[in-house]
Amino acid sequence: MIKRTVGAEPVYSYAISNAPASTPLGTLVWLSSVRWAIEQCFAESKTDLGMDHYERRKYTGWYYHMLITMLAHFFLGHLKLKLGKKSPSADGLAAPDLLGGGVALAEV
Repeated sequence: MIKRTVGAEPVYSYAISNAPASTPLGTLVWLSSVRWAIEQCFAESKTDLGMDHYERRKYTGWYYHMLITMLAHFFLGHLKLKLGKKSPSADGLAAPDLLGGGVALAEV
C-alpha cells in the first residue's frame, strides 16, 4: 500500500500487509495509521509521565508500571477532551474586562 499527502510537495509512505485480498481498502488504511497513535502514546508517556523511569527486577513490576502509566495517559487525555482549552489566566478563572481607569467589572 502506498499513501501520500495532498499538497504541492506530496510525501509518500509505504506499507506491506499480509491481509487477505478481500480486506477493504479503508480497513488497510486505518490499520496502517494505528501504529502512529501507539507510537505517540509511548512518546508522550515517556516524556510526560515517566514511563521510562522504572527500576523493576521482575516482569510483574514492569507490567504494573506500564499499566499505571498508560492509565494515567488515558485519564489525562480524557480530561483534555472533556475540559477543552486551557483558561486564559493562571488562576483558572476567565480574565475580567478592564475599563479605562483600572476598574474591573464584577459579574454577578
